[in-house]
Amino acid sequence: MEGKSARQVKSICVFYGTNSRKNAKFVKAANNLGRVLAKRKIYLVYGGCSLGLMGYVSIAAYVGGSQVLSIIQTALAEENFTRKTIGEELRVPTMQDRIWKMLDNSDAFIALPCGIGTLE
Repeated sequence: MEGKSARQVKSICVFYGTNSRKNAKFVKAANNLGRVLAKRKIYLVYGGCSLGLMGYVSIAAYVGGSQVLSIIQTALAEENFTRKTIGEELRVPTMQDRIWKMLDNSDAFIALPCGIGTLE
């Protein structure tokens, strides 16, 4: 692609579920994704939960040195429904605001299994 500059992806939003069922293949893929994001110094944007696949990706990315932005609805955070947030936390009033902030802070998107909300 001589003469053209490819846009470099600096931040990726990952959509995935909080389901705690442990499918070994999904867990392995989630951990691997987090490690790859960290290795490539890609900023992870996610829905602010440490449960299920969300937890595996965010923890692996954070431990690997990636910056992590957790965008969570205030009501969920206050109820401690999502357990511990990984990385920087941004609270928003509604689920719609959450989606918009995730879109605004990301260059690219990945959808992993288990997230019914991904269909939004």
